[in-house]
Amino acid sequence: MPEAHRPLVAVDLYGTGIHPQSWRRQDSRAEDLFTAVYWTGLIGQADSAGVDLAFVGDSFAIATTGHADQRGQLDAVAITARAVASTERIGLVPTVTVTHTEPFHVSKAIASLDHASGGRAGWQVDVSPGQIQADLFGRKDAQDAESLWAEAADAIEVVGLLWDSWEDDAEIRDVATGRFIDRDKLHYVDFEGDHFSVKGPSITPRSPQGQSLIVIAARDEYSTRVAAARADVIRIAAPTVDAARDVAARVRRAAAEAGRDPATLRILLDVEVVIAETADAAERDLAQLENWSGARYEPASVLYRGDAPGVARLITDVAATGDVDGVTLRPLALPSGLDAITGDVLPLLGSGDPAPGGGLLRERLGFTRPANRFAGQD
Repeated sequence: MPEAHRPLVAVDLYGTGIHPQSWRRQDSRAEDLFTAVYWTGLIGQADSAGVDLAFVGDSFAIATTGHADQRGQLDAVAITARAVASTERIGLVPTVTVTHTEPFHVSKAIASLDHASGGRAGWQVDVSPGQIQADLFGRKDAQDAESLWAEAADAIEVVGLLWDSWEDDAEIRDVATGRFIDRDKLHYVDFEGDHFSVKGPSITPRSPQGQSLIVIAARDEYSTRVAAARADVIRIAAPTVDAARDVAARVRRAAAEAGRDPATLRILLDVEVVIAETADAAERDLAQLENWSGARYEPASVLYRGDAPGVARLITDVAATGDVDGVTLRPLALPSGLDAITGDVLPLLGSGDPAPGGGLLRERLGFTRPANRFAGQD
């Protein structure tokens, strides 16, 4: 891969922040949460500041804890599609769960986003555990984690096949013969698996990146196994930077065991952040959130609370481990957390892409554009 100018920096944009009580802050803009301007403003701000990837979370969960305390959310693909017009560079990566969603629909949605954005789309793959989410659809019962991620692996395979089912030059637009496409360059995928049977081809031409980036958060043995085998970008969680080095090394070993070159992966450490002018102010902000929830906040990964220079040092320390390419900053409270990231943290990290290249997201992150697996077949 090209030498990095600075670590990769992604942001996780979910509701008014990842803390379930963040909406109660006076600066939360909770009243705007279901408007386009809220989301285009956040993503456009991140884009202008040089953030590399914007992860937009999504779920069918309607539980009474966690993010669902905010009681509702918009569709992540729709949010990122709306943000295309207000952004120029940032990678747009919505979460699309696969447990109750057809791979054909997923392939079309992400390919359309890639076309609309000029090659800046990714797809964060996730699953929908539990009977509550299953009951929303009424088509099947809840699955265990192993089954969920086995199904996800099949879904990723199907989506990738559908993305390749149009060769790059399938559109010929031959006015003389009246042929818009060359039918010989459209392919049936004929996938038969334990969870899906998909004939294809797609109805959407191959997108600018050929294959949009696949992102998976490695949270347990099953998601880690699928991530190591199939993801381009892998999000990891760890309580400390030193622990993150060990987690990343295990993921890269798993990729090698799956027959992949582990150096071709991008691994990002989730860092939950409360950023203020001083460490004391950040602790007070966190204490207020905990008072509202009536419980001590239990982070899922590294939790940083302090000033902007401290965040910048942590990011540099993460990248210095060698096995971790950067971070996903997860503000406990939005939009104030993003203000601090874009206005105070990123300027301390220097300028330039982490992997300079062309306009396609794959190129800028150091990935090659994959060849079409059907090209040249009779």
